Amino acid sequence: MTVFTKDLGFPEAPVLLPDGSFLFVEMSPDKGCVTHISKDGATRRIVAKTGRPNGLARDSAGYIWVAGTAMRAVLKMTLEGSHETIAEGCRGERFLFLNDLTFGPNGDLFVTDSGILLNEIAPGGELAPTYRDMKYDGRVYRIDVETRAVEIVDRGMLFTNGIAFGPDGNLYVAETLTGNIYRYDCTKGRVTGRRQLYGNVIEHYNPAELKGPDGMKFGADGNLYVCVFGQGDVTVLGKRGEVVRRIKTDGMCPTNLTFGRRGQKQIYVTEVLTGSVQIFDVETDGLALHG
Repeated sequence: MTVFTKDLGFPEAPVLLPDGSFLFVEMSPDKGCVTHISKDGATRRIVAKTGRPNGLARDSAGYIWVAGTAMRAVLKMTLEGSHETIAEGCRGERFLFLNDLTFGPNGDLFVTDSGILLNEIAPGGELAPTYRDMKYDGRVYRIDVETRAVEIVDRGMLFTNGIAFGPDGNLYVAETLTGNIYRYDCTKGRVTGRRQLYGNVIEHYNPAELKGPDGMKFGADGNLYVCVFGQGDVTVLGKRGEVVRRIKTDGMCPTNLTFGRRGQKQIYVTEVLTGSVQIFDVETDGLALHG
C-alpha cells in the first residue's frame, strides 16, 4: 500500500479523469466541497463548495454529477465549478439522504438515497446512539438525464449506499446496516427484476458496531470491490457473490474506491480516519464505467 494524498476532510467518491487526475469529495463540515487533485497527488484545488457532496459520477460529455446530501439534490457540475440542480425528489416526495450514483448502459442515472435525514442519524455531526432503532426507507432512483424525470426503482432498505452496474448489465446496490449487496436484473439499462441477495461483506456481525458496505466498483475480471466502512477493508466478492479476498486498509473506515488508469491494476481508496487516499495493487483493471 502507498499513500496517494492525505489531509483530506472525510474523503469520498473518487473519480478518475481522462488526463489521469482525480476528483474527490470532502464531506467534513469545514470543507463540504468537490476537490480536484493532480495525477501525482501533489496539487489540489476546490472545484465547488456544495455543503456536503457525497457521490460523484462523470458523463461522456465531461459533466460531473453530484449526489448532494445536505442540499438533498442531484447536481450537474462543470470542472470549473458551475452547477445546476437537476432533481430534488420524485412525485412530490423530497430526497432524504442522497448517497451514491452511477450511470447505466443506456445513459440513465441511478442514485441511492439512504432513507433518513442527515440531522436525524447524525445530529450535530455525531452518530446518534440509537441509529439502529431508527426508521429507514432506503431507496434507489432512476433519473432520465434528458427529461429530468425521476422514478423510484426500490425502497424500504436499511441505509442504501454504494451502487454499480456489473459486467452482466445488472444493477448492484449496497445496504450498509445489514452488510448485504443486492442485485437487480436489468435489460438494456432498465430494471426488470426485483431485489435479490447477491452477497454479504461483513466478516463478524456485531450490532453494537457501525460496519457495512459503502462505495463499490467492479473489476474487469467480474469481481466486485466493496469498501467496508468500520471493518477496515475492501472486500472482494466473486461472480457468485462469495468473498474471495479482503484487502486491509490503513484505518477502519474506507468509504469508496476507483480503479487507476488502464494497465495499472490498482485501486485508489478513500479512508476517512486518516483523511487519505491509499493505493493498492490488485489483479485486474477496472470495468469500464458507463457515462
